[in-house]
Amino acid sequence: MFRSCRFRSPSCAQVSLTLSRQYVTPRQLKTPASYYRGGTSRAVIFERRHLPEEKSRWDNIFRAVIGSPDPVNGRQLDGMGGGISSLSKVCVVEPSADPAADIDYTFAALGVRDDEVDYSSNCGNLSSAIGPFAVENGLVKPDLGQTQCTVRIKNTNTNKIIHATFPLDDHGSHAAHGDFTIDGVAGTASRIELAFLNPAGSKTGVMLPTRKIVDHIDGIDATCIDVGNPCVFVSAHALKVPGDMTPDAIDAHPALHQRLESIRRQAGVKMGLAGSSDGIPGSIPKIAIVSQSPSNASSHITVRALSVGQPHRAVPITVALSLATAVRIPGSIVNQACTNIPDRGAGLTIAHASGSITVNAEVDVDNLTVSHASVFRTARLLMKGDIFWKEREI
Repeated sequence: MFRSCRFRSPSCAQVSLTLSRQYVTPRQLKTPASYYRGGTSRAVIFERRHLPEEKSRWDNIFRAVIGSPDPVNGRQLDGMGGGISSLSKVCVVEPSADPAADIDYTFAALGVRDDEVDYSSNCGNLSSAIGPFAVENGLVKPDLGQTQCTVRIKNTNTNKIIHATFPLDDHGSHAAHGDFTIDGVAGTASRIELAFLNPAGSKTGVMLPTRKIVDHIDGIDATCIDVGNPCVFVSAHALKVPGDMTPDAIDAHPALHQRLESIRRQAGVKMGLAGSSDGIPGSIPKIAIVSQSPSNASSHITVRALSVGQPHRAVPITVALSLATAVRIPGSIVNQACTNIPDRGAGLTIAHASGSITVNAEVDVDNLTVSHASVFRTARLLMKGDIFWKEREI
């Protein structure tokens, strides 16, 4: 018969104590958070004060919250991610010390199948959720009776300022209801205007980081531009693929992914983002395929963008900002693909895999500057409370 020793002798007690030190049972922890849709993306949003002071500890928390890495299934079922890049995101918000901003916002893109936590870029879509989050959590307090609010946001990834303007309800919160629609999201909501101030040179300091309008990369011409995020544009014609491919068709193509990733990494080196292609992060530069829209279409140009190695189901907002700028630069790949360039001051309507979006950019081509670029989005609070995550075994 087995008999438990349970501290009946010093030797047994010593063994138990030693084992407890070596094999600490990992705990499930909880942290206050909100879950938002912003544009065509979703993210878990934290207040900075609820996270560890040491940013080096953030990555493991974010992985556990989102459910990454999920190398076998790629579904992130054990977390809040959704198995695609636009749903594998985290934001952190705090009051800003910058007199030009009300709040600071840090964005993290998480790999779905790998353990990458990438802070190198901004998410334009989720920028639409940051102002409502700030009001909801008391970081920005509108005046009593105020019906509209503008929150000045500093994105710490790019050190750029974004103004988010949106309506308030009778309780002083972001008004979720409205009649505005965006392609890629079902239903209607209130309209949020995002104004990106001086968005050129977000990571490289200049609009055209290679000092060229067109570069020859991997056998084809490409335009490298940095407005909102560094981006690379290549033509569908040069790649010998249809410009209106579905995301699934892009995934199924036997060689397109590898070709685009090779171009993206080489372009990143030319743009000065890293010294070698191995050092180029997954999230920047973005890469997108452009083509002429049909003559009877309501759009000016067609785009298929990739983000963190996956075909985007719509278009990243920062890619749209770069498109609206590049179309104004004579000779750029985007300019060449657009046969019906909108008048100055008018918006560029971009066809993407889920519909279309219109973006306006005030571009000074002579000086290669953009005073501001604007786009309309919607956002909604989906959940607020404690999010549970498992700490790693030690």
